Amino acid sequence: MEFNQTQAIYLQIADYVCDQVQLQYWLPEGKVPSVRELAVTLEVNPNTVMRSYEHLQQQGIIYTRRGLGYFVSEDAVKKILAGRKEQFLQEELPLFFRKMYMLGVELDELKARYEKFKQRQLKAQ
Repeated sequence: MEFNQTQAIYLQIADYVCDQVQLQYWLPEGKVPSVRELAVTLEVNPNTVMRSYEHLQQQGIIYTRRGLGYFVSEDAVKKILAGRKEQFLQEELPLFFRKMYMLGVELDELKARYEKFKQRQLKAQ
C-alpha cells in the first residue's frame, strides 16, 4: 500500500480496512487480520495499525473478542456507507459545486451526464 502525505497513515489504514469490508473481502462477523499481520502486510509499525483499529472500534465498524482478536461488526457496511456519504457531502461536494459554478456547468447538464453514467454502470454489472 502506498501512503499519501495529505492524510494521517492510521486513517489511510482505516480506509483500507473499510474498503476490504465494503468489497466483501472481510465479511460481517468475520475475523480481521491481527495487528501484527496487517502491520507486516502494509509494512507499517504495529502501533499505527493498533491506532487504526481503535479508531474503527470507536466507529463501531470492528470489535474485539477477548483472546480471539478483531472482528467485523454485523452492521459495518451500513456504518461505512453512512460515514463515507457524510464525508462526501460535507467535504467533497462543496468543492465540486464550486468548480461547477466557476465553469458554468448547470445542474441539468450534470443530471443528464449522471444518468448516462448510471446506465453504463448497470450494463457493466
